[in-house]
Amino acid sequence: MKTITTLLLLTLTFTGYSQTKDDMREFDPNYAHTVYFWFHNPDSVEDQKNFEASLQKFLDNSAYAKTSFIGKPPKASRDVVDGSFTYSLIVTFESAEAQQAYQDEEPHKIFIEESSALWSKVIVYDSMSI
Repeated sequence: MKTITTLLLLTLTFTGYSQTKDDMREFDPNYAHTVYFWFHNPDSVEDQKNFEASLQKFLDNSAYAKTSFIGKPPKASRDVVDGSFTYSLIVTFESAEAQQAYQDEEPHKIFIEESSALWSKVIVYDSMSI
């Protein structure tokens, strides 16, 4: 009986927290927008918290971003790895036109307004599929 209860609990846990096909957004290989942010105060926990909240709010409300990845640099294991940035963001789009619309949408403008004082430098790399 204990085993059945444990299995039932595990099943409900995984079912409740797993993504469904409806809420998953597929990676779109057509257009990738990669952004690196360098903060004025990269060790500030408050700045990190504010940035992450604003960025997630923006991505949750974007009509154009298909998938996104928010990252922080790991400890560099090789000389060719640049770990000098504070955050990275990778967003995919179905087209260059969708990426341009994303640049002009209100959630993106609000994110920049809320967070731009936190960073000293931003570099963007856009790529289209070959």
